Amino acid sequence: MRGVGAILRRGAGDLNTRRDVSSWLARWFPRTPVRSVVALKTPIKVELVAGKTYRWCVCGRSKKQPFCDGSHFFQRTGLSPLKFKAQETRTVALCTCKATQRPPYCDGTHRSERVQKAEVGSPL
Repeated sequence: MRGVGAILRRGAGDLNTRRDVSSWLARWFPRTPVRSVVALKTPIKVELVAGKTYRWCVCGRSKKQPFCDGSHFFQRTGLSPLKFKAQETRTVALCTCKATQRPPYCDGTHRSERVQKAEVGSPL
């Protein structure tokens, strides 16, 4: 049987546990997301199937470009993939420079001097 002192000590420990959990969460889920990196300097053409849901890599770290492989989570970027559903079956160019203004589709931004001067794997 536990006394009142044991219960109070346990209660105080719970506060420290909360701090430990919050610091763990902060390490894995940073409040300020890391910037996307240039995966490639040219878009990738893919055939999207009508009605199928896709997850486009936002962080630029995926090894399965232009789609997400979960690298954003393991590298603790704070970024999440862009989930989208294809409206029709067609071939499209998906952005891999991660600077497009029409994600996930390429808008030609990769041709800009800013992207072409950047190194693959570096943020813009």
